Amino acid sequence: MNRSKTLSDILFILWAGGAALLSYSLVYALRKPFTAAEFEGLAFCGMDYKIAVTVVQILGYLLAKFLGIKIISELRRESRLGFILLSVGIAETALVFFAVLPVPWNVLAMFFNGLALGCMWGVIFSFIEGRRVTDLLASLLGISMVVSSGTAKSVGLYVMSHFHVSEFWMPAVIGACALPLLCLLGYCLHCLPAPSGEDILRKSERCTLDGAQRLALFRRYMPFLVMLFLANLMLVVVRDIKEDFLVKIFDVEGGGYSSWVFAKLDSVVTLVILALFGLMIFVRSNFRALLLLLGLVIAGMLVMAYVSFRYEALRLDPLVWLFIQSLCLYVAYLSFQTIFFDRFIACFRIRGNVGFFIVLIDFIGYTGTVLVLTVKEFCSPDVEWLPFYNRLAGYVGIACTVLFAGAAVYLVRRYRREHPFLVAAPAPAVAID
Repeated sequence: MNRSKTLSDILFILWAGGAALLSYSLVYALRKPFTAAEFEGLAFCGMDYKIAVTVVQILGYLLAKFLGIKIISELRRESRLGFILLSVGIAETALVFFAVLPVPWNVLAMFFNGLALGCMWGVIFSFIEGRRVTDLLASLLGISMVVSSGTAKSVGLYVMSHFHVSEFWMPAVIGACALPLLCLLGYCLHCLPAPSGEDILRKSERCTLDGAQRLALFRRYMPFLVMLFLANLMLVVVRDIKEDFLVKIFDVEGGGYSSWVFAKLDSVVTLVILALFGLMIFVRSNFRALLLLLGLVIAGMLVMAYVSFRYEALRLDPLVWLFIQSLCLYVAYLSFQTIFFDRFIACFRIRGNVGFFIVLIDFIGYTGTVLVLTVKEFCSPDVEWLPFYNRLAGYVGIACTVLFAGAAVYLVRRYRREHPFLVAAPAPAVAID
């Protein structure tokens, strides 16, 4: 019986986790390949052309996140596949318009690309949340964000250098290859069975949230959520600048590295994060899992700040520096994009869904990215990218350490207040936090 159940779990993890991982990897193929291009000598409304493309796409992404606070919170299971198909179709159409419209006005097409893809993470995550094995499934989904970023850049560089595709057509060509596969994977996710009774017992039932319920949920945990949202705002800013301008921060050609260096490095980061997050499946207590995650991200932020501020003194190999930056940043960022809020809902038996938290935290984060890039472009357009990134990452690391530590203190006090008997004498049986 146990052997049969174990085999069933393994097959489900391969099916659900594999489909989720590949799905969001292909979303990156529709969204991020343009970051491999430099668009040298071009401008848009007084801005560097690449920064303009990035900001315009993020503005569309930002609007999608804002709309997604309602859409994802209220999206029913039967509507998810249709939403995915419509979103990827619009995204690829926008990339074609980016290729065919005259420069620099083709930048505007990227707004619709970002708008179409802004809710994809929340939709894909909604298929896998609230299950006994969500920690492992979410880990697989989360690593897609790490490995896909570098892979999208590497594929973009490869397509331009080996197939001589222009930097304007390159995103559409890669997107056209990804589109049919993404539609097929969306159908695979749609066919997943609903959470079982045991899933609901351990992780609580997930349900839609209307406007009044969303506001009540936010007010109930407002101090805790505000600290997490502020910290994640800064994390998203650093992550987006690292992803979108890594070819300016990290000198690939001057260092003699291959175009696949980003994909190789991100693959190593991926394996480390998969191991760390995958082990969380053995932590049955949702409360302890939350404390472990907060401890992990605090450690990552301290290391990121140290390496950033001591960049000149440490004299690390560029690849080692990039590995440490990527690992610390993604461990923290992905904790809140994957496992943390699923455990948070289960710990406090909240009636709701992870999508609400993820979309809200992303909306706040991308707002910060747009503001930082805009201020940087108009106030300090000639700042060197590497020193700029190191200063930013260093200050963000310190600020996030303080905020995450404050969130951990609040979490402990809130849990003790709501679960006094469990804290005093934990039951030896399977505890429902």
